[in-house]
Amino acid sequence: MIVDSNSEKIIRDDGVNYLNCDRGWKSWAFTLDHKRIGIMYLAGILLCFLLGGIMALLIRAELFTPGKLYLTEDKYNEFFTLHGAIMTFLFLIPSIPAAIGNFMLPIMVGAKDVAFPRMNLASFYLWVVGAIFFLLALGLGGLDTGWTFYTPYSTTTNSTVIAATMGVFILGFSSIFTGLNFIVTINKMRPAGMTWFRMPLLLWSLYATSIIQVLATPVLGITMILLTAEKMLGVGIFDPELGGDPVLYQHFFWFYSHPAVYIMILPAMGVISELMSVFSRKPIFGYRFIAYSSIAIALLGFLVWGHHMFLSADSPLAAVIFSALTFSVSIPSGIKVFNWLATMYKGSIRLDTPMCYALSFILLFGIGGLTGLFLGALATDVHLHDTYFVVAHFHYVMMGGTLIAFLAALHYWWPKMFGKMYSEKWAKVACLLIFIGFNWTFFPQFLLGSQGMPRRYARYEAEFEGLHRVSTTGAMVLGVGLGISACVLGYSLWRGKRAPRNPWGAATLEWQTGSPPPHHNFIGKPVLTDPYDYDDLVFDEEEGGFVRRRRRSSSEQEKPIKEPSIV
Repeated sequence: MIVDSNSEKIIRDDGVNYLNCDRGWKSWAFTLDHKRIGIMYLAGILLCFLLGGIMALLIRAELFTPGKLYLTEDKYNEFFTLHGAIMTFLFLIPSIPAAIGNFMLPIMVGAKDVAFPRMNLASFYLWVVGAIFFLLALGLGGLDTGWTFYTPYSTTTNSTVIAATMGVFILGFSSIFTGLNFIVTINKMRPAGMTWFRMPLLLWSLYATSIIQVLATPVLGITMILLTAEKMLGVGIFDPELGGDPVLYQHFFWFYSHPAVYIMILPAMGVISELMSVFSRKPIFGYRFIAYSSIAIALLGFLVWGHHMFLSADSPLAAVIFSALTFSVSIPSGIKVFNWLATMYKGSIRLDTPMCYALSFILLFGIGGLTGLFLGALATDVHLHDTYFVVAHFHYVMMGGTLIAFLAALHYWWPKMFGKMYSEKWAKVACLLIFIGFNWTFFPQFLLGSQGMPRRYARYEAEFEGLHRVSTTGAMVLGVGLGISACVLGYSLWRGKRAPRNPWGAATLEWQTGSPPPHHNFIGKPVLTDPYDYDDLVFDEEEGGFVRRRRRSSSEQEKPIKEPSIV
């Protein structure tokens, strides 16, 4: 926490906040303030989410009937390809690390900014340039390879593969820059007293994520360069007629893309760890186990890429090894879920909107994790591979995990980021609709996949029509819920009540500075306490939020009266 030595309570308006300081567009375009960069990331990521979401609704609408509704087969391929690529590379991967992490990480470690502010700004503009390349792929004829760009089709199609792969290559540099910045910031800029095991668990998750970004992303960049060279120059790396191997591309791609799953989900787990403690009013159960499990997931994530390729002519021994490793990576995830549930046990649980999303996360991510066991087992994967079962599993993990945690984080830190409170009533209505609509959309797809419905098909047999119609109806409900959530947050910027410094009663450093924070985050030097110690936090009517009761120093405490000795 931060203690003002001259006052029992911290002054509410501690300097000019980042929103009101230099409002011109140039001050934003060339800013080195991590908070403004985080806000710009957030705006761009939400726009990409809107574009990808519209494509998803159009895809589901087309699948309402077995025959053609309004999309040709070629256009359908372009829509689901760009939906997957935009959602994966432009939304899911950067959503929590780049937007929420950029804003909150320096404040949570008590620093004025990240270690390399100029690199931070460069990473944002690299993300923008990468996004532009994807828009070019959309406008110059479309992309129809699937978001994985599998060879040999990607090297022979006339669609805009090169523009999309260059976009992925540039986005990779953005991800690497962000990861390097976070690693150095956490290692070098923590204040005295914030040891590794006194950090908030979100920082552990972002640190583990950054390790993956730095180590795995270069492999994706090299793979995209090789694919471009193959397509433009015909060098024969993936072409069997020239001595290449198309399966080699899958190894390269999934060596990055499976760890990329944890780039998406590890920050989400960090968010849930924070919310479970705050809204249960209890210290997090098993702090060290949760911290170490984040590192374990990061390391084990590099060893399981082969489970995407059980049917790609790998050796039986390799398939068995990858299957065993796939089951092993579920252990640290299970540790986290157990500790979250143990944290809630006998806690004073408050069902504010962020906590509602956090509870949704546990259920949806649990379903996604359990259904992943069917795909990690060799016998069942043969039947379920490339069916709608995979689509449902992927969305339960990525949307039910990353998206729901992103919404939880957005609602939790929204008052701190913008200094405005939103309508709890309507935010909970949106959360309920999102939860119902999500399950309504994707649970029927498990049934479709188990019955043999292949994914990526624009046309299907009439026997699957009923479940497809149920799924499409659920997608519309999900879209309404997301729309209401956007309206609630957007409306709060204009008409929302002023946010108190600490509306949730959290104990981490970011809640001890202004809402929104001042330009350099803190006035004075932050003084640390346990990030999960809620004993001295009390609700203050005048403040409208929680404040920490001042503890008397040892010099102020009454000394015990000594009884006179009797001789």
